[in-house]
Amino acid sequence: MIIGILKETQKGERRVSISPNIAKKLIENGFKVLVEKGAGEESQFKNSYYEDIGATVVKTDVLYKDSDVLVKINPFTEEEIELIKKGQILISQMFHKSLPGLIKAISKKGATTFSLDAMPRISRAQDMDVLSSQNNLAGYKAVIKGANEMTKIFPLMMTAAGTITPSIVLVYGVGVAGLQAIATAKRLGAVVEATDIRPECKEETESLGAKFILVENEEESSDDGYAKVASEDYAKRQKEAVDASLFKADLVITTAMVPGHKAPTLITEEQVKNMKNGAVIIDLAAAQGGNCELSKMNKTVQKYGVKIIGTTISPESVSTNASDLFAKNIFNFIMHLTEENEFKWDLEEEITDQTLIVKDGKIRHNGIKETV
Repeated sequence: MIIGILKETQKGERRVSISPNIAKKLIENGFKVLVEKGAGEESQFKNSYYEDIGATVVKTDVLYKDSDVLVKINPFTEEEIELIKKGQILISQMFHKSLPGLIKAISKKGATTFSLDAMPRISRAQDMDVLSSQNNLAGYKAVIKGANEMTKIFPLMMTAAGTITPSIVLVYGVGVAGLQAIATAKRLGAVVEATDIRPECKEETESLGAKFILVENEEESSDDGYAKVASEDYAKRQKEAVDASLFKADLVITTAMVPGHKAPTLITEEQVKNMKNGAVIIDLAAAQGGNCELSKMNKTVQKYGVKIIGTTISPESVSTNASDLFAKNIFNFIMHLTEENEFKWDLEEEITDQTLIVKDGKIRHNGIKETV
């Protein structure tokens, strides 16, 4: 079986789906690997690195023509879908609930697609979960970016000239990114508070030494490891509970996203007006509409004395590490799906069932069928 590694075309993307180390492991397991020329350059992986481990670097048209499996990080674009062949297998983050048109286009081409962002949150799938591996880096980089943009330092510092009080960091969303943001900010000496729609996050937050802002509501508990859309009543009460912390925070990091939905608005323009002069907001949900009403993707907005940075920031800015982690997830996923270098197509198995969105041109995910 021939696996083709595509060069990412999304603006600002610097990662590659499979690093040379993982390409070597695939080859050792009997797969042939083709790499689109220049695919790894932005992650500091030269073409020669792939050639040295036995992969073949080819032009774009050759890769599409000769590959059985096409692997990339971001959703396939309309232009890329035009190049795929009937029967090819696509593996990427398809964000299929948000992009039904692309799923329909893949279906019309008679191809098969696995959507990595549909990976179930179960223990068996942890080493295949690209969202977790990448969001972990997101939380870390959000804090580093925030520290660079602030005009204050994080830790308490006692000097002959006087004492500097620690900065206050507020984190919205205690998922993988949020937990890493909390841990990083605490290591740097900040006072950290956090909030989440899921009350079960309280224990994890406090284990890292941060204060959890609890808004009681048992109905908001998650049932699959992912956050869900909040009720209007909960959103109102959360806003009231968090305002006191928001208005005194030096750095705010928002990470709240709901699969298949626009990111919830957690910070309104009116709230921004009441924040400290010089405060910084790092909105990691900007690509899905943003958690702050004033956020704009890949832009810095300065309003009411507050700097609002809309970004996905993390994986692209540490592309070497991010690519290697993503590649390990992909390797584990491919090894799970195959046996003796052939796909098993075990449609009763949970990981296969939930990630396999289109099979030989047939859309099999019920939610997508209704959408498209």
